[in-house]
Amino acid sequence: MSHLKVFAATLKWHGIKLLEKQYITRRVFLHGQRYFSSGTSEPFLSGSNSNYVEEMYYAWLENPKSVHKSWDLFFQNANASQARDPQPPDQLERKASFLQSHGLAQTLGKTEKLVEDHLAVQSLIRAYQIRGHHVAQLDPLGILDADLDSFVPSDLITTIDKLGFYGLHESDLDKVFQLPTTTFIGGNENSLSLREIIKRLENTYCQHIGLEFMFINDVEQCQWIRQKFETPGVMKFTNEEKRTLLARLVRSMRFEDFLARKWSSEKRFGLEGCEVMIPALKTIIDKSSEMGIEYVIMGMPHRGRLNVLANVIRKELEQIFCQFDPKLEAADEGSGDVKYHLGMYHERINRATNKKITLSLMANPSHLEAVDPVVQGKTKAEQFYRGDTAGKKIGFTTDPRMARSSPYPTDVARVVNAPIFHVNADDPEAVMYVCSVAAEWRNTFNKDVVVDLVCYRRRGHNEMDEPMFTQPLMYKQIHKQVPVLKKYADKLIADGTVTLQEFEEEIAKYDRICEEAYTRSKDNKILHIKHWLDSPWPGFFNMDGEPKSMSCPPTGISEDLLTHIGNVASSVPVKDFKIHAGLSRILRARLEMTKNRVVDWALAEYMAFGSFLKEGIHVRLSGQDVERGTFSHRHHVLHDQEVDKRTCVPMNHLWEQQAPYTVCNSSLSEYGVLGFELGFAMASPNALVCWEAQFGDFHNTAQCIIDQFISSGQAKWVRHNGIVLLLPHGMEGMGPEHSSARPERFLQMSNDDSDAYPEFSEQFEVSQLYECNWIVVNCSTPANYFHVLRRQILLPFRKPLIILTPKSLLRHPEAKSSFDEMVSGTTFQRVIPENGLAAHAPHEVKRVIFCTGKVYYDLVKERKNQDLEKQVAITRLEQISPFPFDLLKEELEKYPAADLVWCQEEHKNSGYYDYVKPRFRTIVNHTRPIWYVGREPAAAAATGNKNMHLVSLRRFLDTAFNLEAFEGKTF
Repeated sequence: MSHLKVFAATLKWHGIKLLEKQYITRRVFLHGQRYFSSGTSEPFLSGSNSNYVEEMYYAWLENPKSVHKSWDLFFQNANASQARDPQPPDQLERKASFLQSHGLAQTLGKTEKLVEDHLAVQSLIRAYQIRGHHVAQLDPLGILDADLDSFVPSDLITTIDKLGFYGLHESDLDKVFQLPTTTFIGGNENSLSLREIIKRLENTYCQHIGLEFMFINDVEQCQWIRQKFETPGVMKFTNEEKRTLLARLVRSMRFEDFLARKWSSEKRFGLEGCEVMIPALKTIIDKSSEMGIEYVIMGMPHRGRLNVLANVIRKELEQIFCQFDPKLEAADEGSGDVKYHLGMYHERINRATNKKITLSLMANPSHLEAVDPVVQGKTKAEQFYRGDTAGKKIGFTTDPRMARSSPYPTDVARVVNAPIFHVNADDPEAVMYVCSVAAEWRNTFNKDVVVDLVCYRRRGHNEMDEPMFTQPLMYKQIHKQVPVLKKYADKLIADGTVTLQEFEEEIAKYDRICEEAYTRSKDNKILHIKHWLDSPWPGFFNMDGEPKSMSCPPTGISEDLLTHIGNVASSVPVKDFKIHAGLSRILRARLEMTKNRVVDWALAEYMAFGSFLKEGIHVRLSGQDVERGTFSHRHHVLHDQEVDKRTCVPMNHLWEQQAPYTVCNSSLSEYGVLGFELGFAMASPNALVCWEAQFGDFHNTAQCIIDQFISSGQAKWVRHNGIVLLLPHGMEGMGPEHSSARPERFLQMSNDDSDAYPEFSEQFEVSQLYECNWIVVNCSTPANYFHVLRRQILLPFRKPLIILTPKSLLRHPEAKSSFDEMVSGTTFQRVIPENGLAAHAPHEVKRVIFCTGKVYYDLVKERKNQDLEKQVAITRLEQISPFPFDLLKEELEKYPAADLVWCQEEHKNSGYYDYVKPRFRTIVNHTRPIWYVGREPAAAAATGNKNMHLVSLRRFLDTAFNLEAFEGKTF
């Protein structure tokens, strides 16, 4: 407390100055520390007036009854405040002399003590606001210390002797102290005894609710939370609210009891021990609906999911119960998923508000936290499409365990900055109040909030688990635990809110509902996964959920459109906007290309994006440094060189009536950002949503999203998604971490069968795309990149698209395309066959080299250097998966006498060879080998040594054009 004493010593003459501030409207002039009334130029306290007030003040300090009642009240209010400005030494000396001359020397010490004590009480109040949650009674079992350790803050009054920390004593407990404006514990009272202050702080911060919020920098938000929790009597519930809470607890617990009775040996990850979560979620939804929310998107783990589906989303009980039938046949293709991973979408009327509300529970794998950014991305998309820029109509909720551990992109408020409300699940009314406040907070400030529901698992990890193996003492206590429903029912029966008969009738009513649904469930013999869809696209598919056609129109656009987009891409469509000189050169080069009817990679992308905007298709691009482009090639956001933070996005100036283009740099969190963009793409099929990795291999930190959602999402949950992954890829001697996008991983997870020879038809290309789980391409021309982006939206269904994008080709002089390859009537080329001298005399060709991506340009250059353009044909696979069996069959038959070689710049144990080899062999019925040319197997994806890179390149190029390299070898 030494810091308080030092501070108080500088404030011991604060009282008179504060009297002036509180009782007279005045202006403050800092010069000379003088105070003036707003209506006069004469100081308020000067000369005899000052002396008179001083005498009255110190007389009052000695004996309050010695002054008039009005002065008594005056000085009481003055002492309640605390001054901010210390007294100069000369004033202190003058006033000390004044005290001695008037025989009031002891008053100085009393004033110091008075100030010290008030400061101490204010510090005490703040200590509870900051650290009270450390000693809150959050463990429903009562067997653990708060925060799972024994830490108890020294500045909380857990014992009387701790008053000494503040320089206070037990004798001070009944002294009355004025309350600061930063607390609401007084209610309508401005002052309380120290004993009552501590009692009220403990009731607010140290019972079944623990609040973490004082790290918030916004004073208004902190005051809002204080008022909601500190005001006396705030947690008063009406009898009707208590009865509603009881009814919801009945449904929550009896649902679990019913499942336990009917399927005692089935895993269901029940909610026992946390049954209060159901009324908690319903409270959040009720409050949100009351405040104008129309759509709630939810993410949660498997525990309690069936209960939420039944009692919050209101999925038909019979459809839940039939999931337990082992003989149920699947009507949909794909793997399906276990019942406690499935999601649901439902529109209904909220009974509490009589307003329409839409609820969506997202399907989620066992990777619990993975769904959280997906939920936020979908929420952002729904807000965007519905014009809810303030976030007042669309809300989301996720399990706190996920929300606190998941990474977030830059355009979503981070949960780490949100208040955290811990609440003991054994106190239903505390839970209800916290959830109501949380929903109000979210809608008032449009900020995230975490409700940490502290509960336990009654049955261990799942119903087949025996938790006593590893947690014997805990589960002995759990087995003794009285269920929360009984506790709360006994409480309400005791206080007369409900009768025992009413309680039993409520139980019987819900049990009857479950039994009737169970009877109906026996009639269900077929499982329709599409009935569990969490993100439907009304009108996109037909009534059966199938594509309306199995064809794709040409992806080219008119030359006028290409020219217009090229001209805008080469300009600055905002007046008085100064761009960087280097960028001016880039724009001039774009304009020159447009005049010459050619495009490079960046301009082709610009034209694909721009064409969609004219058609009303929203385009969204995010990732690390995507606005400029990692390789400084894109420049979709221009920056004024003279006005800070002034930017221009020319793409949004193409037409007066166009869809918006969103481009945003993201944080270095591939996991969270990719999950967010996946959720955004989930909301609507009429949007091109792209995520670009800074370098292709950076996607490995988002592997969970790729494996669990993108690769298998449709198979598990009948959920289409058209997200595009742009992964820069290429072996250029830049090191292991900046080279390979690991195409082998995507190809390994592709679901097409290497040994199944398909039947070809007119619809083969589109049908093959429809049956695959995702599309993997490595385009070698800007035109094909343009077309594959266009095809992504023009297809009558949606599939994830993985594009291995180039690096050096962005500026390669040969990597340009003519408008002729992009105009109306043109399409994406899955295979680009040889069209040179070798194609004119195919029977003379000695070798056909199949390849994909950048290595094509190395091969063409080397072939020309060795003068082998007649003997060696080079064919490019632009779409690798699904494998273009039909087109490659034509190529193979065209060159019946040639060696077949697959050439790649990647190492043999990566890249494409293991994927393409068995499929080539299937086409030729295993009658011809497909030889490998490329780098040797290696642990690292690429070398960081430039010389080693060039040596290995030279080696495999020599092999590729050595027409005798494979003579005498056995495949």
